[in-house]
Amino acid sequence: MTDLTETEGSLELISLPAIQQRILLVRERHVMLDEDLAGLYGVETRRLIEQVKRNIDRFPSDFMFQLTKDETTALRSQSATSNEGRGGRRYAPYVFTEQGVAMLSGVLRSKTAVAVNIKIIRAFVELQRAETSYTATERRLEDLERETKAKLGQHDQQLDEIFQALRQLISPPPRPKRQVGFRLPESDK
Repeated sequence: MTDLTETEGSLELISLPAIQQRILLVRERHVMLDEDLAGLYGVETRRLIEQVKRNIDRFPSDFMFQLTKDETTALRSQSATSNEGRGGRRYAPYVFTEQGVAMLSGVLRSKTAVAVNIKIIRAFVELQRAETSYTATERRLEDLERETKAKLGQHDQQLDEIFQALRQLISPPPRPKRQVGFRLPESDK
């Protein structure tokens, strides 16, 4: 799962979309799995976690947290992570927020880690820009929908009035009612 080596040229192989595909939404936060980060850094997952635990004061709960059993199960059902008890992980994965990823470069202390972190941070920033753009577009669409419904409501009322007036104009004038029966001449009254 090693995606890069220490050479600068191989860092170019990691694209922003490839990194963005590894960014997950957990507990309403954008995070990356420890195993994905380890793969990007070119280290084993357990070594990454060892370094983090040695520097745990740099990783408060809003920078890094361990998934619950339910979250891990949901993650396994959504992706191709290994099953528990079959040679796979024996503990719930850790996930890192954007701030936690930024802190990893200081813990790992290699040129590769710094270069990879820059790419990952750029991926997070690009993702936030896209979300902001989608949110703004969604708000504008809701405003347009509301305005259109209001205008159509006014137009519908006006159109109803026009059609009523047209119906009145095209309907034949009422005929005078003929009286049935015998009428006395006016002089006899």
